[in-house]
Amino acid sequence: MLNRTIAPDFIQVNEINFIKPKAQQLDNGIKVFTVNAGQQELVRIEFIFQNVNYDQNKPLQAVSVNSLINNGTKKLSAKQIAEQVDYYGAYLQTDYGADHTSITLHSLNKHLVSVLPIIWSILNESIFPQEELDIFIQNQKQKLKVNLQKNDFLARKTFANTIFGETAYGSDISMEHYDDLKRNDLLTYFKAAFKPENCTIIAAGKFEAKEFDLLNHFFGKSWENHNPSTVNEFNYSPIVGNDVYIEKADAVQSAIRMGNLTINRKHEDFPKLQIMNTLLGGYFGSRLMANIREDKGYTYGIGSGIASLKDAGYFFIATEVGTEVCVSALEEIEKEINILKTELVAEEELGLVRNYMLGSMLGSLENAFSHADKFKNIYFSDLDYDYYTKYIQTVKTITPEEIIATANQYLDWNAMTKVVVGKK
Repeated sequence: MLNRTIAPDFIQVNEINFIKPKAQQLDNGIKVFTVNAGQQELVRIEFIFQNVNYDQNKPLQAVSVNSLINNGTKKLSAKQIAEQVDYYGAYLQTDYGADHTSITLHSLNKHLVSVLPIIWSILNESIFPQEELDIFIQNQKQKLKVNLQKNDFLARKTFANTIFGETAYGSDISMEHYDDLKRNDLLTYFKAAFKPENCTIIAAGKFEAKEFDLLNHFFGKSWENHNPSTVNEFNYSPIVGNDVYIEKADAVQSAIRMGNLTINRKHEDFPKLQIMNTLLGGYFGSRLMANIREDKGYTYGIGSGIASLKDAGYFFIATEVGTEVCVSALEEIEKEINILKTELVAEEELGLVRNYMLGSMLGSLENAFSHADKFKNIYFSDLDYDYYTKYIQTVKTITPEEIIATANQYLDWNAMTKVVVGKK
């Protein structure tokens, strides 16, 4: 009988096999990458567009188009789109990111011929009805009003704006930006961004020749929009030692968010930085969690992370603590960073992190969709599968001395932007 009082032995992951997509093109040149690995008669098709024509005076153009693109076309109302998608048991999702916008369709294979024309109409004939825009503005203003009362939301918003300024990565959205939204601006952005030249399609599931032919029939021929556009590109100057304090007199908890600009996935040191970050605050057993949650009891949770964007990367630490221990929490965070920069990590702790990171990688590859997600990470960073080979090798072989060197190169307490919302 299995003795459940004894923890199982660690077994290091030795090999991770990625399912690489098949690269094809539609007749009009749209790139299509297919991970054909599903057993079920189900497909996921993502239409991904690079964000373009960023105008800091109209920072809500792209995100509003993405939110409203399936709310009415020349042929279908928002209600008809929703009802028809539901009728075929499909699921339609729109996502807006800092660099890309996507429209994702989940559908049974047998209904693709019926639901793809709906997607075609959305991508070619969206009209952004004024009444839908009015409802969107009203709802978003109410949502922003509520969120601005939340210390963690305000800290995250302020941190992004402090390090990225009025760009697509950090724009300080206000009520006035929603008041300034005009239907014509949405139509202008729609015509600039949603065109074949700016589209990449990633399909996953049981996606074979028949499904590709359907895709080509609807999207490889009659997509006539070819309006000019400029892909967003940004440059930033590091901000050194910026402290921002937003006092909330009645606060019970203070939200802390701090960090700095750093490298992104394209840099050769990125895997080392990820390992160092995991040790510091990247998983439940991290040093920040062990000290500030488990030992001191200052918070329910604290974590650190690295965001890799197309034109930048940034490191951050985020938590909420009781106002009476806010200063102490900041001191403990600084202490953990200094320990990471001066003391060799024990092999036992490093071994745990290696197993956690490799196990997480393996566990994240459970189906065709997750293999497609891994491909997106490297494709839109202009990398190939060598990135994952180097990542796995670095996780297996990094030394305690290299972690100290990485921490000293990329973590500088005095150069970090520190945002506190609440009391301290």
